Amino acid sequence: MSSELRKSQINVAAIQQACSSDKAASLATTEKLVREAVASGANLVILQELHATLYFCQTEETSVFELAEPIPGPTSKRLSDLARELGIVLVGSIFERRMNGVYHNTAVVFEKDGSLAGLYRKMHIPDDPGFYEKFYFTPGDAQFNDGRSGFTPIDTSVGRLGVLVCWDQWYPEAARLMALAGAEILIYPTAIGWDVTDDPYEQARQLDAWVTVQRGHAVANNLPVVAPNRVGTEPDPSGHSDGIRFWGNSFICGPQGELLARGDDSSECILAVTLDRNRSESVRRIWPYLRDRRIDAYGDILKRVRD
Repeated sequence: MSSELRKSQINVAAIQQACSSDKAASLATTEKLVREAVASGANLVILQELHATLYFCQTEETSVFELAEPIPGPTSKRLSDLARELGIVLVGSIFERRMNGVYHNTAVVFEKDGSLAGLYRKMHIPDDPGFYEKFYFTPGDAQFNDGRSGFTPIDTSVGRLGVLVCWDQWYPEAARLMALAGAEILIYPTAIGWDVTDDPYEQARQLDAWVTVQRGHAVANNLPVVAPNRVGTEPDPSGHSDGIRFWGNSFICGPQGELLARGDDSSECILAVTLDRNRSESVRRIWPYLRDRRIDAYGDILKRVRD
């Protein structure tokens, strides 16, 4: 195997875990699973959304803002130290306190030396029963202060990472903008699950839609997708509902949407695959969607409604 071919290989691991109300306990589980992934050869490890805490957005409660941290802060330092010790690129998730009254749902990417390669602040913020995220999270800036788009991939030693977060995964525009900026992998840290009172058929439809739409982003952009999600049933602190059963089913698929690895709906696990960064190029030569885009005809996409 040539050195160039070896360089094109990325050993990716996605971590699927249950979370605790004790931040230290959740991070200890995360660290244990990351170490296991690295022992198996991973050089890029991706964690799920808000992996340090329970999913607190089931209710609207001002005391929850005490969980937020600046970047740098305690959780980011722990992730940075872990990346440096293990010599990996690590994608984590932090409830970020940017300033008084401004909080974000932020993905952080640490380089092999522990430095912060970049961050992505969740752009699409849901507000649905059990997922009251607009109460907690300010959307990421459409543009950074230096003029870069909020949908900008993060350059790392293992490739250019198109990091998005959870609700972003339902929007083809976000995936396309990352692809057009040269992303080599689309990454979706996630916290999604079922209302436990929904019937099994509705639960199956929701899960199938979640997997299908992300595989569609892989196909439409000729890029692999990595989507780690949490598991476990987390109670509603208000007692107004039966809580959320997070459905796991973390997966990694290739640039034609082919499933390479998938978790179940209840177990903590590590999904590990080897991706070839050259494969997207070969797929794009036979499925040239980006070549054939009619960019002269898409102006109306910027309208809220075409009425």
